[in-house]
Amino acid sequence: MDVKIFPEGRSLLIVASHINHTLTEMMHHAGLPIEENKFEYKTVEELISHYQKDAAKVAEVVAANWTDDQVENKIKMYGMDWNIGDTLHILITHQTHHRGQLTVLMRQAGLKIPGVYGPSKEEWIAYGQEPLI
Repeated sequence: MDVKIFPEGRSLLIVASHINHTLTEMMHHAGLPIEENKFEYKTVEELISHYQKDAAKVAEVVAANWTDDQVENKIKMYGMDWNIGDTLHILITHQTHHRGQLTVLMRQAGLKIPGVYGPSKEEWIAYGQEPLI
């Protein structure tokens, strides 16, 4: 988890921790009543446990505080005016972006890649199929 592919790069642990942290950080910054998770992870199990808990909490807090009618309402985010819909979209694309980074880092580290939006190369092979290129 701590291996960096190049000296200035991020490790798997740093990227995964960032994904976990920004779930609560971004929604806290958006003014929702959620405590920002600043936990320092040491194991994959801790990462998974906190991500599941924090993702469920974000969904709960968003549903309890924002409605579909409010998606165009402006909120202050990082010194700019964002609307609530864009904030939620950016939260999702931010997660997606960094999950992509994780798969690259995992491949470079020689780890098995789980399918995220479909089977990974390793999963295609396990199914007895030729991986798509």
